Amino acid sequence: MTTDRLMVLDLLVAVVTAALWAGAGVTAAARRPRAAAVLFAGAVAASLARAWSVIALAGAGWWFVQEKVTFALPLLLVATVAAAAVAGPRLLSAVRRGRPGDAGAPAVVVPLLAAAYAGAAGPIQTFLLGYPATVSRSLILLAVVAAAVLVTWRAVAARVPRPRTLTGATTGVALLGVVLAVVPSGSLPDQGRPGDVAAAHQMSGMDMTGGPARPVTGFRGPTTPAPGGRVRDFTLTARTATVTLSSGRRISAWTFDGRVPGPPLTAVQGDLIEVRLRNADIAQGVTLHWHGYDVPSGEDGVPGLTQDAVMPGQEFVYRFRADQAGTFWYHTHEVSNLGVRMGLYGTLVVAPRAAPASGVDLTLPVHTFAGSTVVGDADRPLFHQVAPGTTVRLRLINTDNTPHRFTLAGTPYRLVAVDGADLNGPGELSRTGLRLPAGGRYDLAFTTPPGQPGQPVVLRVDDRTVALRLGERDAPDDGTVTTDTTAWPELDITRYGTPAPTPFSSGSRFDRRFTLVLDRGVSLAGGRLLYAYTVNGGAFPDIPPLSVADGDLVRFTVVNRGNETHPWHLHGHRVLVLSRNGRAPTGAPLWLDTFDVRPGEVWEVAFRADNPGLWMNHCHNLSHADQGMVLHLEYEGVTTPFHGAHGG
Repeated sequence: MTTDRLMVLDLLVAVVTAALWAGAGVTAAARRPRAAAVLFAGAVAASLARAWSVIALAGAGWWFVQEKVTFALPLLLVATVAAAAVAGPRLLSAVRRGRPGDAGAPAVVVPLLAAAYAGAAGPIQTFLLGYPATVSRSLILLAVVAAAVLVTWRAVAARVPRPRTLTGATTGVALLGVVLAVVPSGSLPDQGRPGDVAAAHQMSGMDMTGGPARPVTGFRGPTTPAPGGRVRDFTLTARTATVTLSSGRRISAWTFDGRVPGPPLTAVQGDLIEVRLRNADIAQGVTLHWHGYDVPSGEDGVPGLTQDAVMPGQEFVYRFRADQAGTFWYHTHEVSNLGVRMGLYGTLVVAPRAAPASGVDLTLPVHTFAGSTVVGDADRPLFHQVAPGTTVRLRLINTDNTPHRFTLAGTPYRLVAVDGADLNGPGELSRTGLRLPAGGRYDLAFTTPPGQPGQPVVLRVDDRTVALRLGERDAPDDGTVTTDTTAWPELDITRYGTPAPTPFSSGSRFDRRFTLVLDRGVSLAGGRLLYAYTVNGGAFPDIPPLSVADGDLVRFTVVNRGNETHPWHLHGHRVLVLSRNGRAPTGAPLWLDTFDVRPGEVWEVAFRADNPGLWMNHCHNLSHADQGMVLHLEYEGVTTPFHGAHGG
């Protein structure tokens, strides 16, 4: 059973356990001993099942069971033993003697409901408090359970005319409290919570190691292209506008140059890209982040870290050399959850200098506006006329917060590049679904088949939206090319392509190792109380930065304890995938800048720290980032004069 299913099963068992104990207590209080006895037996069995589910889930890693092993399960088992020892014999006696009134005694009702409270504490801790289970949080939850037990005892005792039955209950509850008070002592200690992460970088003259400080503003791009290259000048003006889609539908948008997406930026390897960003009227401010492109840190476009946001009437010039060939995109990083959704994004394609002549090369950013899937600026199927035998490259870019599934019918094809990096030895694919993470890019290559004119090549998004048709002439899909693509299996990119040597591997000696446990929980982050998306129990800006030195070989373990997918994105670096769920890739080496960490998954990735600066490391579901799932990667000695929001 997969980890995500084990997580769901464990939650289901926990809820059923608490419900059975509560049912037993309520029916006992209602003086229905037979029903209470049946529910009591079921509750004991469910408690044992909960122990099994936790043990089974522990096989996926300590991250998934930490709060269960250190607090929830011991609390439940102790409460179960206490209920069985104190309430069990009295409940069975009431059944045998036919005395329903005995079932309502405090010595029966209170231990049963105490076990229900103990059972409910586990799911509450997992979903409300999240990871990790600190001593303070465990004590608070224990105090709530104890208070609930005392209130219940007082309420039940008030119904009993004589106090003779209270002695056993009082003793049992007291013993339960003493034992439970010891349980949290084995949980993890509280982790330090620094203040504003940006403030941690506000140092002048010296860095925290005592060496000379290097301001992030000093890490800017060159002013000349590489030999043989040329300067590519662009100007982008951010402004609000009403945009008309291909269907004639008009939408209010935030745009670059009045367009959605913004103007496509193209260059050839070795060129110098210079982009002048102007803000006409975006009141929240705007920046440009070059998603997946390893620009110098001062060009990364993160407000509050590498620059100030560009406010209305202001401008900022970005400059970097086009050293990486491939498919990329740009977007604002100021209030990006809103800005990108409203249209502040565009495409960046860099061609190899020695690129062979190609036939058709289409860049297709996919976005969602008000529930409609839009490819480029088209909310209706695109048609591109191509002759049989034409070579085609489709550059798919997911600019949304959630993954999209693509299918291509009518021709075999190859997935030749992922996140702008060419794959080694990609094999031929057909009748296959391609899951593209938020922020990710896939390049597909094929030659159009001779086929019938009425049977074009068809690209679909999420199995329902026809995004593109390619053929000699346009024609409706008559069902002969694309059947129901929902049944097509999903490609496992960790098993696709041909293995090749890499500069490091899982067996290398790593200078730094970091673990990022992704979860949800109540957090007082930056002075605001919210149910945040957390990393290691904290939410931005209260997550300590990760520190590396120039040249370090760094290994990340990224764990998803939650029930939502987190597309993880590190700025300024490509990471090499070492394993997913403990299994090393068997296909081509995967160099990614964004990878989907699904519920229950554990990814191991690594990179060489060869791009000094200050970098964001965050979930690229930008609503998750906006609610706390952001931290920084800092190089030793690098400081910033900027401070403020993270731009999520």
